[in-house]
Amino acid sequence: MIDIIKARIYQKHRTIRFPDGPPPPVPNRLRGRLQINTALCPDGCRICAEACPVDAISFAADDRPVVDLGRCLFCNDCKSACPQHAITHVNDYRLAVRKREDLVLGDADALALAEELGAEMKKLLGRSLKLREVSAGGCNACEADVNVLGTVGWDLGRFGIQFVASPRHADGVLITGPVTQNMKSALLDTYAAVPAPKIVIAVGACAIAGGPFIGHAEVGNGADSILPVDLYIPGCPPHPLTILDGLLRLLGRVDDHKTAMRKETK
Repeated sequence: MIDIIKARIYQKHRTIRFPDGPPPPVPNRLRGRLQINTALCPDGCRICAEACPVDAISFAADDRPVVDLGRCLFCNDCKSACPQHAITHVNDYRLAVRKREDLVLGDADALALAEELGAEMKKLLGRSLKLREVSAGGCNACEADVNVLGTVGWDLGRFGIQFVASPRHADGVLITGPVTQNMKSALLDTYAAVPAPKIVIAVGACAIAGGPFIGHAEVGNGADSILPVDLYIPGCPPHPLTILDGLLRLLGRVDDHKTAMRKETK
């Protein structure tokens, strides 16, 4: 027992300080927003779009590539296929948005990060947010990264954000998975049981657009095909920091300017 106590003292504080302190360092292999350097693209090249398994890359009228981060699996197939090495991933965990169309970006478009809820909704929530999580037919990867936020390193509860067993005790629903036909009615029943007003959060490519199952007869192409979604958190799966950042933005608990200053002075 003495050895355990000594070990805990030696470990010191393990919970990340974000957003009151700098965000934890993300690994270099983190696949953030997909960017295409069009200056390197030959005229008429469509290799990246042909390589994408979910048609996340399309081309505008001016022949410039457009990336749908909601569909994107961050799988690197397009990057590996590009002979010009024009495709990279930005090493940035911030990806959550409020509107589905904000995830569809041209090479020069800035990502419109999620804005906070309206004043009336924030007043109703107070300093807490209770969510009922629904795994609507996913592979459990997104669920695993959501669950990571409950560990001592992240301590989601310190923000007043908790997952509850009953939708009747919840302020909203957090959805993962492509919403299979077998889970559709369960999801709708859960949503109906949440007292109004309520919010809906779609986490991961499957919940946003169907993921690798997009277009399949047994799944919906995103939770917003049957429910109004208030927050989209892309990724396959999204990094825990991406999920946390999205949730805190929704509650107005993230100040990008202060975070940047803390990161610079770290």
